[in-house]
Amino acid sequence: MKYYNYMLSDFKVNFMIYIPLSIILQSCIGSIAAMYILQTSAVDAFPFFQLTLCVIVSMAYNASVLAQLGYKLVFNMLVLSMLINILLIIINL
Repeated sequence: MKYYNYMLSDFKVNFMIYIPLSIILQSCIGSIAAMYILQTSAVDAFPFFQLTLCVIVSMAYNASVLAQLGYKLVFNMLVLSMLINILLIIINL
């Protein structure tokens, strides 16, 4: 929890610096997750749920940035989207 609070305070101080960097990082991780999901899928068993989850969390973060929501909500959406996309990458490796 101490590390989370430290990162949140750093994100608040450098909010305008972290926004473009985090959009690029999160979008790259989300597209890598989508690539692995589509590569490991069979023709008859399309993993629609995994791909939908990947797209929803990636777009939710981008939408929270574009909607100019508060820094805490944007940071939590970033952490959530990164965790889910990294988990999907690990599952489909």
